[in-house]
Amino acid sequence: MMAVLRRLWLGVSAVRAAVTLAVAGVLGRLRSPHQVIVSKPVTGISLGPKVVLFLHWDRGGRVREALFSYIAQLAESGRSVVFVTNAGKIEPNAEARLLTLCAGVLVRRNIGYDFGGWRDGIETLNLPQAETEEIIIVNDSVFGPVRPLEATLLRLDYAEADVWGLTESWQRRYHLQSYFVAFGPRAIRSAAFRKFWAQVIPAPSKAYVIGKYEIGMTQAMIKAGLRVSVLWPYEMLTKQISRDQLTEYLAGDGSTRNDPLDLTRWLHVLRLRDAIARRKPLNPTSDLWRHLLLSGYPFIKRELLRDNPTRVEDVGDWADVLRDTLGVDPGPIIADLRTMLKGDAP
Repeated sequence: MMAVLRRLWLGVSAVRAAVTLAVAGVLGRLRSPHQVIVSKPVTGISLGPKVVLFLHWDRGGRVREALFSYIAQLAESGRSVVFVTNAGKIEPNAEARLLTLCAGVLVRRNIGYDFGGWRDGIETLNLPQAETEEIIIVNDSVFGPVRPLEATLLRLDYAEADVWGLTESWQRRYHLQSYFVAFGPRAIRSAAFRKFWAQVIPAPSKAYVIGKYEIGMTQAMIKAGLRVSVLWPYEMLTKQISRDQLTEYLAGDGSTRNDPLDLTRWLHVLRLRDAIARRKPLNPTSDLWRHLLLSGYPFIKRELLRDNPTRVEDVGDWADVLRDTLGVDPGPIIADLRTMLKGDAP
């Protein structure tokens, strides 16, 4: 009886999800994708050959202090950063600081999530322009950079791949995780690039956006014959989950097993090994956060520290990893996190 009820519930849930997505698609087509209400400087936004569209959202139009460092490092690499906020407003002091770092600031209504903002930015700026060589889309869903970004940016080799992500996922279907995706010359001149962004609609559903756009973007590029790659491959990260380390822990004298953080770390290792054995896809930016940081990755996902939605067991010592292993002050992240947990920011 319970099995029948479970199948019935799953069926109802699937129908409900399908209806929600269908309604989101209809509503998205009824909305204009063009929601920019302010563009600065008023004299026009002048762009170099390498462009970054930096997507932001905050309920009060605030800009976290750490984002200025992130943006500054992107700008110092010779890229023209355009700050695109979906907040519908921006604090005047923050705007003034941004205009000292960025080529421009676009303020738009909070319609269409990140992909709606990126599409709006691409069309507002008429990208790619004749001299454009690279377009990078990023968002503010990360803490960091916790180490200089230059080393990461120098690894973007468009002779090797046309589209680069930092991390990749097989959850639902293979895709680059969209918080940082870089498109090289061949990609931005392709029909697939133009077609993909032209069909992005401001659908009022995060699930719709993830399925159609985060996953769909990677699939569209691959189907067009473009080469897609990542700087921190999934297979490389999962190979770091060492059987020898687990055996050493289980066979030890027990002294380390009295430490709750050690225990949760190894429980996490066991869960990862079980998922890999069953070929269950992991989310690198949450499940493999430690392996990423130890491999030179410059970020920690905000969602992981704020909500930990997948209940990652070993994230409790993230500040110790930054401070003791990487020599990075976790203070700025702790301050940001406290602000968010107080409800002062999303």
